[in-house]
Amino acid sequence: MSTVPYPPQRQLSVGEVLDLSFQIYRTTFVRCLLFATCGVIAGQLAGIYALIRGRSLAQGTAGAGMAGMLALMQDPTLVALYVVGLVLTLIFYAAVLLRQRAIITDGAVGGELAAALRRTPALVALVILIALGCLALFVPVFVTGGALRVLLVLAALVVLCYGLVALSSAMTVLLVEEAGPVASVTRSWRLTSGNFWRLSVIYTVALIILIALELVIAALAGFLAGALVHGDVAMVTAFAEVIGIILGALVTPFYGALALAVLADLKVRREGADLAQRISATA
Repeated sequence: MSTVPYPPQRQLSVGEVLDLSFQIYRTTFVRCLLFATCGVIAGQLAGIYALIRGRSLAQGTAGAGMAGMLALMQDPTLVALYVVGLVLTLIFYAAVLLRQRAIITDGAVGGELAAALRRTPALVALVILIALGCLALFVPVFVTGGALRVLLVLAALVVLCYGLVALSSAMTVLLVEEAGPVASVTRSWRLTSGNFWRLSVIYTVALIILIALELVIAALAGFLAGALVHGDVAMVTAFAEVIGIILGALVTPFYGALALAVLADLKVRREGADLAQRISATA
């Protein structure tokens, strides 16, 4: 039986949301590590291909740095690998989040990858919907100039920041509640309404913690690289890639844990989930 108090029985403070996130992370990390690692590797497919392709161009053409980059940008294989990598990353992240939820709610563990695959069309549609919304904010910027353009850019950035926070629970809603893309966006917007600054603090503190952790690990990795590979550029590059994958695998489950903790707290605040649980417990 899970010892994580999920869903929470009352509204949580900022510190308590972060504490719940770390509890979920510690409880689920090991059993989600394989999915997390696969997701990080999938996200590196285009980079690995570009690195290999860039080396071949450099060897075959003198001074081909910029030309090589332009060639890679026009390479259909690179574009295809980028898209495939993005989709696979979404699928494995979804599997991580679904497994975490199953573990902390004492549900049946297994079949999360299949469930994520079934939700892939909705996940992709959600990402496209949000991306189009973000791009639409900057359309007026390209048809104006001067001081007006600067003001529009600033306004678009402000709206973008608010929108990203307001839609931060959309993917979690889509996966946990099996809602459609539009319904997930609408529900996330409603749940986060009135909580912008509070959520901003939660996400900012979580980001600072992750950055500090990554800097410590990166510094240790740099020291080990210098000590073990003795300045070999190729080995240092390969070592850096491996460290990047390890860092991504370590961090990915925390994203899912934070998303689950935030959604649970928002539901308590906006929908009185705590009252319903108490009534059912005493019935």
